[in-house]
Amino acid sequence: MANRKNRFLRFSLLITFLAILVSSCVPTSQLSYFNDIDELNEPTVNPRTQKLIKPFDKLYVRVLSIDLQTSQIFNSTDEMRMGSYGSLAGLIGYLVDEDGNINFPFVGKINVESLTTAEAAERIQTALSDYVSNTSIIVKYVDNQVTVMGEVMRQGVYSFSQDKLNIYEALGLGGGLTRYGDRKNIILVRNDEGRVIRYRLNLSDSKIANKSYYFIMPNDVIIVEPLKAISTSYSNITYTTILSTVSTAIAVLLFAGLGFN
Repeated sequence: MANRKNRFLRFSLLITFLAILVSSCVPTSQLSYFNDIDELNEPTVNPRTQKLIKPFDKLYVRVLSIDLQTSQIFNSTDEMRMGSYGSLAGLIGYLVDEDGNINFPFVGKINVESLTTAEAAERIQTALSDYVSNTSIIVKYVDNQVTVMGEVMRQGVYSFSQDKLNIYEALGLGGGLTRYGDRKNIILVRNDEGRVIRYRLNLSDSKIANKSYYFIMPNDVIIVEPLKAISTSYSNITYTTILSTVSTAIAVLLFAGLGFN
């Protein structure tokens, strides 16, 4: 009778252990980036077209001059507005109005719509040259934002000032994917000229660098879906819990002498 109890107990524990093991297994390929990196022979080229300025964009404009007084007039509050690491996220900036103009000191309205930041800098410099000589202009975007959601370490809305921010850098703003994030199932939602476009990205495919959605646009939304193996394991955990409870109950009954004779 004792041997029978011991055998059944060992069998119950083995079944429970195997059920838990099976429910928690996730293939390594689903947790890795660039699974095909060894297949790449040539570097990837992605000459992304630079974003053009549109109405309601916010621009940071800095005037550089060898004349100290000129620099102080145009940039006196820049340092106070910038963060401790020189971030542009806290700058007030110049808002592009619905006609594509910014209202610049001394000059008045300057149209920058459909220009790159470099072209806008040249136009502002030309307009300012009638008032101040020997200046150089820097123009950057302010308060560009990307929303990162789903299986990332820190969900949220993040600001960036780079002209080119790729999908990996954007996910890095949110601390990267959690252990449950599916690198082969990333959804990118983009608003383009009034159209809502949805892309499904596979971060383990090196060819993603060839795609137009490799670089993030302002106001993109990135959603990291959970691994199917993990979502399936949630239901498996229920069955595992039930199985474990039943096995334990039978074992207790056997030890108590209330079970099988």
